[in-house]
Amino acid sequence: MRVVTDGRAGIENQALGLAEAIARLAPAEIDVRRVAWREPFDGLPARAKRLSMLALGADALDPGCDLWIGCGRASLPLSIRAKRQAAGPFVVQVQDPRLPPKLFDMVVAPAHDRLDGDNVLEIIGSPHRVTPERLAEAASAFARRIDPLPRPRIAAMIGGRSKAFDLTAAHAGRLGRRIADAVAAAQGSLMLTYSRRTPEAARAAMSAVLAETPGWIWDGEGENPLFAFLSAADHILVTEDSANMATEAASTGKPVHLLPMVPLRRAPKFERLRTSLSEAGAARPFAEPLQTWTYVPLDETRRAAVAALEAYRARR
Repeated sequence: MRVVTDGRAGIENQALGLAEAIARLAPAEIDVRRVAWREPFDGLPARAKRLSMLALGADALDPGCDLWIGCGRASLPLSIRAKRQAAGPFVVQVQDPRLPPKLFDMVVAPAHDRLDGDNVLEIIGSPHRVTPERLAEAASAFARRIDPLPRPRIAAMIGGRSKAFDLTAAHAGRLGRRIADAVAAAQGSLMLTYSRRTPEAARAAMSAVLAETPGWIWDGEGENPLFAFLSAADHILVTEDSANMATEAASTGKPVHLLPMVPLRRAPKFERLRTSLSEAGAARPFAEPLQTWTYVPLDETRRAAVAALEAYRARR
């Protein structure tokens, strides 16, 4: 089974999450390939690109692959080419490709994108790599640092600037104060991680406000404790800019509190995602004091894996 992406963590983890879920159902080796396109060809439409334009990953189409999982814009030309190969692999494209779904054998797309097609499977959010086993493993690895933290433990996953949202230093400071107040009111502790997209000024402003809050703000050094935070948390706070983070949090069965960002434009897709998470009982807007509730953990990655494996076997 081949996974083809540009290597960015947010993209690759979606494809790897689906591949790993399939491999848990039908054991298989996962072959990860990362590709990049040379300038100025990177901006060309997917169907206009040729293999000669590749900067990295020209071997991504070599024989020996039965199931192909692509994710992200860089993978699209290769996924389309793989689909056209005689006796080629079964091609699954993750995310909305913004191309006709018929160019692929199957498309696994977020329901909030509203993509239509007979071969389209809509899921809430995105595939991911969070599993109970992986969370337990991470919890054990970081137990010495996390176990002494008082409960309730509040995990916070902070994103950053995107096309629809921003995280300014001023807003980060205000948000940090609200988080500090919520932790203090609960008499608990904080476990916080920033994403690669978090602006440095916002990171500094929030960290300064939270400096006296009991807990652990990960500084980016060493192994990422995110999965350990998710395992140990009693509450999970997630900024509203990331479908990936929200979906990962909702897979734990723990209350997910959505933190507001600075809107740059109206974002109907994120509004639909918030509605889906709310209807599933997983997420509510962040409010103080923190409320506790229960729900059935989302398992959309496994649902997508089952559907992909069934479609693959049917074609074979």
